[in-house]
Amino acid sequence: MKDPTLSPAARVWVLIAVFLGLLFDGFELGLMPVASLSVSKSLLGDDFTPQAGGDWFARFTAALMLGAALGGIFLGALGDRIGRSRAMSVSVLFYSFFASAGALARNQEEMLASRFLVGLGVGGMWPNGMALVSECWRGASKPLVSGVMMAGLNAGILLLSQMARVWPVTSDSWRWIFLLAGFPAALGLSCWFLLPESPEWLRSGNRHGSPRTSRPLADLFSSTMLRRTLAGIILSAIPMVGAWAASKWMIPWADEMARSTNPGYKAAVQGWWSGGAIAGSILGAQLAGWLGKKSSYLLISLGAWIATLAMFQITAPLEPLFIPIVLIQGFFSTLFFGWLALFLPDLFPTAIRSAGSGMSYNTGRFATAFGVLGAGALFNWLGGSYPRVGSVMAFIYAMGVAAIWLAPSRNLDEKEMTG
Repeated sequence: MKDPTLSPAARVWVLIAVFLGLLFDGFELGLMPVASLSVSKSLLGDDFTPQAGGDWFARFTAALMLGAALGGIFLGALGDRIGRSRAMSVSVLFYSFFASAGALARNQEEMLASRFLVGLGVGGMWPNGMALVSECWRGASKPLVSGVMMAGLNAGILLLSQMARVWPVTSDSWRWIFLLAGFPAALGLSCWFLLPESPEWLRSGNRHGSPRTSRPLADLFSSTMLRRTLAGIILSAIPMVGAWAASKWMIPWADEMARSTNPGYKAAVQGWWSGGAIAGSILGAQLAGWLGKKSSYLLISLGAWIATLAMFQITAPLEPLFIPIVLIQGFFSTLFFGWLALFLPDLFPTAIRSAGSGMSYNTGRFATAFGVLGAGALFNWLGGSYPRVGSVMAFIYAMGVAAIWLAPSRNLDEKEMTG
């Protein structure tokens, strides 16, 4: 039988669908940093304190990261069994449905459960979407395509921040934004019925799209793949923990400082951060191509560490330097994710590419969940000081200087990886 191929129009549709899936993924990721304190103030009522707000922000973030870790691993493996496009559709439907369910939350515990379930879909979107694009656009510039796809995540954060800037999210008006987060379900349904499957995945043993009988998760820890899997996990975990356990404290900090005088300021801060992040996402893969993967990761680690320390130590919300440094920090901290979009798919063979990318990218979210909870405890121990907790957790980025030497020196060819 002739190998399946995609027409140019079908390849463009794949690119658009995955970009939109990642854009709405970013919308979900950016939702609670903007809404968390307002949600907590509304649901806790008289029990709300600034310290309790920070503690619940850490819990909501940890729940999302734990869900994303599990979703990335198991929905990533599902993509190797039933196909990238269908597993991506399931992921989009998961994060859309459970995000909208958050609008019905009557207490903090129900919102916590909602964020965990949203995380399942958020985690599954990345490995399946990136594997699908990587396999459907083999002839294109991989750094450029990978960078544009990762920019989709931060474009979603930017979209949310601009909406929240025009219509501020407050303790009296926050449920609307969760209802809005359910609209991507239309994309999930469209992808299930209309999005073509990866020809490379079909050629690898599933021409008719039948479920696989192999065990991709077990294969990742075989003697051939073990070192690569561990390297992928560690190099993914550092920027993930840094982003959520260190960087994201800037938004509730801005909310706390400006809530009474400028309720839209927190959204403006996230908007400027995401502007830098879009540029970083695009250029991270390019930088890896220009400087080499090891040298670029080392420099990105140093840049993110310095920028994060500067954001928390030499300025503060509402001061003139704060927004420019937030922009710079967003740029450096997301160069990692453009780098990972190029690095991870090539680390694994076709048969376990979604599972490998999902395991690497999302196991870091397990570390992030515990890192954020630890940062929340540290936040309380430091007396509810946002600059102190952000500065201490910024040292996560410095670990990348040493961790990059775990990266393999070369890519294996398909025969070596499957032999």
